Amino acid sequence: MDEKSEFLGKDNIRKLLFKLSVPIVIGLLVQAIYNVVDTFYVGMVYGADSVQAIGGLSIAFPVQMIIMAFGIVLGTGGSSIISRALGARESEKAERVLGNVFSLSLVLSVLIAIPCLYYLDPILKVFGATAGVLPYARDYLKYIILGGTVFVFGVAVQNIVRSEGNARLAMNAMILGGGLNIFLDPVFMFGFGMGVKGAAIATVISQTIASIWLLLYYIQGKGAVRFRAETLKPDLKIIKEIGAIGTGSFIMECSNSVMMIFVYNALATYGGDVAIAVFGVVMKINSFIFMTLLGMAFGLQPVVGFNYGAKKYERIAEAVKLSLIATTTVGLLGLVIIYFLKEQLLGLFSTDPEYLELGKNAIMIMLLGTPLIGMNVITSTLFQALGKAKPAFLLSISRQLLFLIPAVVLLPQFYQLNGVWAAFPVSDSLAFMLSGFMLFRIYRIFKESKYSSKTDAGSETAEKISSV
Repeated sequence: MDEKSEFLGKDNIRKLLFKLSVPIVIGLLVQAIYNVVDTFYVGMVYGADSVQAIGGLSIAFPVQMIIMAFGIVLGTGGSSIISRALGARESEKAERVLGNVFSLSLVLSVLIAIPCLYYLDPILKVFGATAGVLPYARDYLKYIILGGTVFVFGVAVQNIVRSEGNARLAMNAMILGGGLNIFLDPVFMFGFGMGVKGAAIATVISQTIASIWLLLYYIQGKGAVRFRAETLKPDLKIIKEIGAIGTGSFIMECSNSVMMIFVYNALATYGGDVAIAVFGVVMKINSFIFMTLLGMAFGLQPVVGFNYGAKKYERIAEAVKLSLIATTTVGLLGLVIIYFLKEQLLGLFSTDPEYLELGKNAIMIMLLGTPLIGMNVITSTLFQALGKAKPAFLLSISRQLLFLIPAVVLLPQFYQLNGVWAAFPVSDSLAFMLSGFMLFRIYRIFKESKYSSKTDAGSETAEKISSV
């Protein structure tokens, strides 16, 4: 089993990160593309009402992300345990974790769907849905909630697949789901005349097929971790460990949605439906940069987890350094490209003059902190992979909860709508400083272990890490 993951502790770090990250980045970019395509087709279908329809999808998105966050908590928690178990050659533990992730995916998705469907309209109003955008948000989201199982399972298992070093399979699953969605969108939206409902149905069907493919991979015994039906039985100890490690990622996703409650309500107050639509479009454009950074972080995770289990700390230090250089470079290049193409990008979704003027100003301000985001993403992933739940949790909530929400509340009182846009680079800067401080502490420990001549240097380094 674990022989399939041995390369994580042997291969050249630079080549290893490239090998693991590129497939994940490609898969995530495909997902970003089909999210953009949804909005693009909505703009075409609704014409004069496109601003309200795009706003409806924007309001629905944070609720959709909360559903997917349950898959992320299972995936990040489970993958961290599995990668360390593979490094320590604990195959039975890895199998039990895999089985528990499978069973929890089904249970959690059902528990989510019931209250979300029953209280859908009140939930959307909390997120700032105005009378103009509410019908579109409702029509889209109710189908997404009904298909919640495939979203939770798909996101969780993609992370598990990456933890064993099979980034290509995770990429193929995302490409399969994203490609089908791009193909099915016009079929349901135009062919069947279903509008935003068709976009949601196309998304659920696409993700169902991709999730089935991932399920068959493990059922057929092709994974580095073997699936056994008896491991589906919930193990309280494993569930607690998954929850402790994955809570940081869960809170990060949920805090993003909670943040949007404040943002959308501020936008409704200072800008109305047009500002809500602009924000949704800018976030989708920015998702191409963020998904790339996230893919690099996902590529780092199994390298850190495996080598931590194998006590090869110098490899972790090198991997983190290279990942930081890469994410910072991508963030800077992405920012420059978007700045130069902002008018063309905004024009893909609507030609409304007010929307275009507002959008150009929003992009210029909102994305200023993009080159700094890589530090937060990489550092959060590092602590998750090490199984350090508390620092991972703190870093995961820093941008959205600790810094962005207070900025969104305070700055508009002085700068109105521009204050909403400015809250984003302010929070990016503060999260960068916090992440840099915490990374310096742990990175120094890894570097010290490289030069230590003590026979018990590995155990001493592990103790230092535990005290962080």
